[in-house]
Amino acid sequence: MARLITHASLKPALPSKQTFSSSSDFKGTRLAVPTKYKQKTWQRQGVVLVTASSAKKILIMGGTRFIGVFLTRLLVKEGHQVTLFTRGKASITQQLPGESDQEYADFSSKVLHLKGDRQDFDFVRTTLATTDFDTVYDINGREAVEVEPILDALPKLEQYIYCSSAGVYLKSDQLPHFEIDAVDPKSRHKGKLETESLLDKRGVNWTSIRPVYIYGPLNYNPVEEWFFHRLKAGRPIPIPNSGLQVTQLGHVKDLAKAFVAVLGNEKASKQVYNISGSKYVTFNGLAKACAKAGGFPEPEIVHYNPKEFDFGKKKAFPFRDQHFFASIEKATRELGWSPEFDLIEGLTDSYNLDFGRGTYRKPADFSTDDMILNRTLVLQS
Repeated sequence: MARLITHASLKPALPSKQTFSSSSDFKGTRLAVPTKYKQKTWQRQGVVLVTASSAKKILIMGGTRFIGVFLTRLLVKEGHQVTLFTRGKASITQQLPGESDQEYADFSSKVLHLKGDRQDFDFVRTTLATTDFDTVYDINGREAVEVEPILDALPKLEQYIYCSSAGVYLKSDQLPHFEIDAVDPKSRHKGKLETESLLDKRGVNWTSIRPVYIYGPLNYNPVEEWFFHRLKAGRPIPIPNSGLQVTQLGHVKDLAKAFVAVLGNEKASKQVYNISGSKYVTFNGLAKACAKAGGFPEPEIVHYNPKEFDFGKKKAFPFRDQHFFASIEKATRELGWSPEFDLIEGLTDSYNLDFGRGTYRKPADFSTDDMILNRTLVLQS
């Protein structure tokens, strides 16, 4: 109901041809780059492309937290040599719920690590210049200036695959968003727009993925976790305005598969793809879906007018208070990709493999909820 108020060593297939200076610090498996071997290619507008079936030497910028955890597993399973570039502050790999010790050992032994700070542009240029990575997956890039040294160091790069965001689109009354829609140069994601522009100007074979809201196990953003905390505590769920705002969520495992689908794919050259779930959902519907996924009773939903509150710097609700969803038709048509999870299945997967096991990223904070609910009690009295 609702109420309204106003790492083991990896043996490369071929001999290594480079070594790194002592300033390059590796953890786990030491990075050794084999001699480049011949690969089948296409020629298209001066861009060299390779088949997705060819084994590649892949560099992932980031990759230890959420998207990269699932993407890395898929790439390793396909036989690619994967190196993660991180600051080394977190474990390079982690065992997933339901993954056997042997499965995890087999996977983690094949993941290489290059320790460094991508904000140290000189280090990035000098270190990557001694490598011959075929492909870069940039999972954590936010600004174009972070990408330039990578491009400088890898002039023969075959593909740069970038994680952008559907948040770049200009707010519109006409939805869903398509890849050709107007973008917002003042968006908080403007750095991602500038990165897409840079990749195009540099003549790189690039592909940009624009997810909407991502959810799933290990999610470090308070998306489904925000609802699960309140459901577990048996609290009402405060939702702004009518709760009929329509949005869209995509499961992280489906996103990882889309990232793999563009690898070496001729159709993906210099293209942007929206990636998310196949259906849209209202805020009210999402609250109910989270309850169903976690085996909770249907929640009490409290609607409120955000303009009547001063929450300071705290965020009272994890979604933008507007209709926000995008078409994934281009990806399904050109990539042969489609989401595996519907919303209930995906939320159930997330709950069972994460929150339902007692793991979450942030502790519950109900302070803004209490402000809303206390006002409700005053108005009712």
